[in-house]
Amino acid sequence: MGKLVVLKFGDGSFDVGFTVTLQIGTEGRLPDIEIMGRLPAAPQLLMYYNHWRSNYRRLGSAFRLSADKVQVTNVSITADCQTTAQILRTNFNSWLQSDSFRPLREKWLERLDSTDNIRVILQTENSTLLRLPWHAWDLLERYTSSEIAVSSPNYERSDIIHHTNSRVKILAIVGDSRGIDTKADRNILERIPDTDITFLVEPRRQELNDQLWDNNWDILFFAGHSLTQSDESGKIYLNQTDSLSMTELRYALKKAVARGLQLAIFNSCDGLGLARELSCLQIPEIIFMREPVPDKIASEFLKYFLSEFANGTEFYLAVRLARERLQGLEDKFPNCTWLPMICQSNPIQIPLNWRQLLNNITTSTEISNNNNNKISAPSNNLYNYRNKIYFTIIVSLVTSVLILMRLFGLFENTELKTFDQMLWLRSLVVKEQPDNRIIMVTIDDNDLAEQRRKGESLKGTSISDKYLNILLEKLEQYQPSVIGLDIYRDFKSEDPELTKRLQQTTNLITICKGSYIGANSKGIAPPPEIPSQDIRDRLGFSDFIRDEDGIIRRHLLFMKQEPNSLCTAEYSLSLQLAFEYFKFKGIKEVTINPADNTLKIDKVTFQPLTRYSGGYQNIDASGGQVLLNWRASDKLSEKVSLTEILTSQVNPNSFKDKIVLIGVVAKGDLQDYLPTPLGSDPDTQKSGVLIHAHMLSQILSHVLDNRSLLQTLAPIHEIIWILSSSLVGGVLTLRLPKQRMQLIITIMTAAGIVYIVCFGFLLSSYWAPLVPSVIALSGTALIIKSIRF
Repeated sequence: MGKLVVLKFGDGSFDVGFTVTLQIGTEGRLPDIEIMGRLPAAPQLLMYYNHWRSNYRRLGSAFRLSADKVQVTNVSITADCQTTAQILRTNFNSWLQSDSFRPLREKWLERLDSTDNIRVILQTENSTLLRLPWHAWDLLERYTSSEIAVSSPNYERSDIIHHTNSRVKILAIVGDSRGIDTKADRNILERIPDTDITFLVEPRRQELNDQLWDNNWDILFFAGHSLTQSDESGKIYLNQTDSLSMTELRYALKKAVARGLQLAIFNSCDGLGLARELSCLQIPEIIFMREPVPDKIASEFLKYFLSEFANGTEFYLAVRLARERLQGLEDKFPNCTWLPMICQSNPIQIPLNWRQLLNNITTSTEISNNNNNKISAPSNNLYNYRNKIYFTIIVSLVTSVLILMRLFGLFENTELKTFDQMLWLRSLVVKEQPDNRIIMVTIDDNDLAEQRRKGESLKGTSISDKYLNILLEKLEQYQPSVIGLDIYRDFKSEDPELTKRLQQTTNLITICKGSYIGANSKGIAPPPEIPSQDIRDRLGFSDFIRDEDGIIRRHLLFMKQEPNSLCTAEYSLSLQLAFEYFKFKGIKEVTINPADNTLKIDKVTFQPLTRYSGGYQNIDASGGQVLLNWRASDKLSEKVSLTEILTSQVNPNSFKDKIVLIGVVAKGDLQDYLPTPLGSDPDTQKSGVLIHAHMLSQILSHVLDNRSLLQTLAPIHEIIWILSSSLVGGVLTLRLPKQRMQLIITIMTAAGIVYIVCFGFLLSSYWAPLVPSVIALSGTALIIKSIRF
């Protein structure tokens, strides 16, 4: 593959210097490297250029300028022209060896081999920069298979339309030729094999306009007088009375480009303005002369270029070889090797070669050359056998690569973030009623301050022995079905009444924390007051599973504790509370299958996650884990504060037969807040007791209300889903509009539809693979678009 080098010049001038960005990459791919540097101020360089230009224009050669400016008297100043050219070349190369530009030069030398086939693109709005002798850059001369071109910093990719011409079609315009010999150009064109040439000799404007509208051309050629009016525009002289700018032909030229025009050759003088206008009209490749060109040089360059190009030489290299062959004429025509230049409207588009022009295959529309200029329906290449094979290979390959990448976890982080975003969106779209089976007793900052104000000893916890005893006593009077204490108490009570209450309150579930292999801590022990014979039924672990980004997305129902753990609880706090509540409701059928960690309560099954579930790839799926289906409610359950209960500011009947969860929501100290898919910022994180409440609500709702758990698709269904997305991307690219912006809009719309469908799955409690399917859709579209179907 060839190399693409882009030099981007930022704002600046020769008085203050220019910022320069160098990009180096392989053709058809994103740049491998990008580095910035600077060219210093060089006002003298502008002066040297003007000196040379003045001497060059006084040579008196039969320039192909406008007829009224043709010089017929040759003033012998060849030596002065050569001298000023050498001064300009020397100072130009010294400028490009400046210390501030040296990192770019060294990176060029480091990353490019002298044998590489290199396209060098110069992007700048400064027209004087474009007129400098870049072909004489000593660095460029080291690379014999390189050539430089100019391009606007602003460009838009346009699709190349290939038509069904059996020969290369050339529209050759021979304009006003007073004082010059255009017959040589015509003879050269007529000798090119496999061409169909239409000559327009000194045409009228309408005649040229009709030819551009009514036919599909591969190459547009102009020979005659021309002139750059400003560095942004120019004009050509069609005949002795008519001249026009490219802007005045913009509609006809756009039509020609849409029909497949690939190359414009302006074998005329001072074509920089013409080239910049044509570039804006998206003509892919343009050859122009950046200074007035002698008649002899114009025809010789055309002969050398077409000989190389038509014999299969790559476009850029053909221009370089033809330009360098002009050196044999520099004794009579100084610096003629500086004149030919390429302008490319889209620098990232790989130029066509002559063989591709000869073997065009219709890919989007077949142009019929009848009187009505009708466009036929899109060709259905999908039904072509060969393209069917290619299409199948591409879709299968994209799908296989994405599935492998997914198995290696390359999409896991992105999939989890997308999953969070959709859960958050679901919380805005879907509103659920609070779970009135749960009531939370919270200990906030005011409760902590009130205890300290009254001299209570908190001993590093959130509630004193005295207050906890009073709280449990009051709750016992309120007759809840079960009480969950989400507060660690791995120490003995100093209050005898509390000790007795902890021992005898059989519907009280307390917590401990497990340990993990490799962790320094052995966990947190349960309250010592719980009788050993009641440990299994009155103790739950408080452990949460946090993903690598710290967010809680999974619900750990049960697990086997490590041998060294101080916590022996097999079930989570939420599951223990649910067990007690179900007993209260008369539901006692609970089974756990150790083979696959399936939990069954009554007639409802909790199917656990595996190592490869949804966006999760190769996770630790030990124990009984399910996705946490967060309840979409701003207020999950009724909530009262510790102070409100202790001061009897609550309705006792609101606690009857409910599940009471006691926990800390303080933010000043003793914080217990964790990130969730519904919010990971400090202000949106959820307290531990609220997370336990969500988990408890999930169990209760699944068993009693038929509220679904979040589920992942079966692996085979995920593969089919990704494959289908790839197929849709390929079909859309082949069957729908092929203009770049239209295709982008189509693919973006399709990706949006995929998002909506995946969100609909989530509303139905299924996690569908969004990220790989969108990549499959757009990736297949990009690949098929890049291949000439």
